[in-house]
Amino acid sequence: MEKKKRGFWRWLIASVMLRLILIYLPKTFNLASRPEISTPLVSLRRLAEGYWLKKSSMSPYAGSMYHGSPLLLSLLGPLTVKRIEGQPDHLLCSLVFVIADIISALLIRATGHTLQMAYRQSLNSLDIVDLLKSSDSLSSGDVAALVYLWNPFTIAACVGLSTSPVENLVVILALHGACKGLVPLAAFGWVMATHLSLYPAILIIPVILLLGYGPDTPPRKLFLQKGYGKNGDNHSSDNCGQQETNHSKAEVTFSWRPVIHFLFWSSLWSIYVLVLCSISVKPHGSLWEMFQRTYGFILTVEDMSPNIGVLWYFFAEVFDFFRSFFMIVFHLNILFMILPLAIRLKHRPCFLAFIYIAISSMLKSYPSVGDSALYLGLLGLFLDELADMQFSFFLLCGYIGVSLLSPVMHNLWIWRGTGNANFYYATGMAYACLQIILVVESVSAVLNHDRKLRKLSVTKLRDGNS
Repeated sequence: MEKKKRGFWRWLIASVMLRLILIYLPKTFNLASRPEISTPLVSLRRLAEGYWLKKSSMSPYAGSMYHGSPLLLSLLGPLTVKRIEGQPDHLLCSLVFVIADIISALLIRATGHTLQMAYRQSLNSLDIVDLLKSSDSLSSGDVAALVYLWNPFTIAACVGLSTSPVENLVVILALHGACKGLVPLAAFGWVMATHLSLYPAILIIPVILLLGYGPDTPPRKLFLQKGYGKNGDNHSSDNCGQQETNHSKAEVTFSWRPVIHFLFWSSLWSIYVLVLCSISVKPHGSLWEMFQRTYGFILTVEDMSPNIGVLWYFFAEVFDFFRSFFMIVFHLNILFMILPLAIRLKHRPCFLAFIYIAISSMLKSYPSVGDSALYLGLLGLFLDELADMQFSFFLLCGYIGVSLLSPVMHNLWIWRGTGNANFYYATGMAYACLQIILVVESVSAVLNHDRKLRKLSVTKLRDGNS
């Protein structure tokens, strides 16, 4: 155990050193100008422009440069103007992003350990704990944390002066707080994540399920089967039967008390955030202007600058008469998937959160590789469930291929003039297809894993009754 811990910390320190080395490289491959990394919502250059407008006694939302949170502007804005002689530009902001990545990785690690302990207890109560594969390698939490730290997307977002590490941090904070039952922390993370990016608002469903049911478990039908009927009849001894029935009921019952506390704390944090935003924008603007320039900008897809998503090209080509209709269709496409997935995966709220994040990263207005880094890091939390996932090697090769082809196609289109927008958009379409395959196959793998548990539980139950 101690050896595994030391190995984890060595890899963590090495990832920090790699980030620092890349930060000190001259121009760092111009990552800050890459459309895959810096979008109108997460670009630090746009944030610096907004802070300059604010210091010039103008609204930071004047013009069309800054569309982020005024709180993030107040936090990172002063760091963008501070220069240390002989050091890279925006060094302090880069260090903030490195720290955000480290904290995110540690929270993912702690969340993974919580999920693994809860899952082991659930299998133990079902007498199928032997299904767990004992291994001398790192735990799923450690693997997920290292995948997040060493993911090239995470490193590019951190070094490329993108605010995605901060947005990812508050999302992970919400999930960690919900897994641990820390209601104020979960509410704070969810409110801040929604405030910074809007799309994490849909995570309220998995957060509520985490608080009400607890961390991910096998299907609850298995606990009801193990309870031997509604009356708690058991073929074994009365004491053992009473304990198993009580445990089964505890597993199935939804607890409303932490959910009510979560709604209360969410309202409290929301009011607090709105008050701070009002104070921040009051001298040169209003809250209504902030909503228009942030959430309105996200929903109306005003900026047609290229990115790795699929909306920019579509809305650049569509007739203005149909623009509002397709805008509603694209945004509702995310909402239509929420309820069916929540019904089917309510016993796995953390995995449900991973699916929601992957879907929103694919269909959001201005996606970046930082969004993909988040759900790929969370993917490592479910190693046992996804052990039999199909097309894993194909997905890995696809992500690598798109990552290499996207800069090439952009260069051919923008700089060399030997290509056109279709070249770059094709990589975005391929990237979206890869994410669709990942979501579909991961859900299928988890459901197949649950079927195996169900069969094994029924077999154990029959053997015990015979």
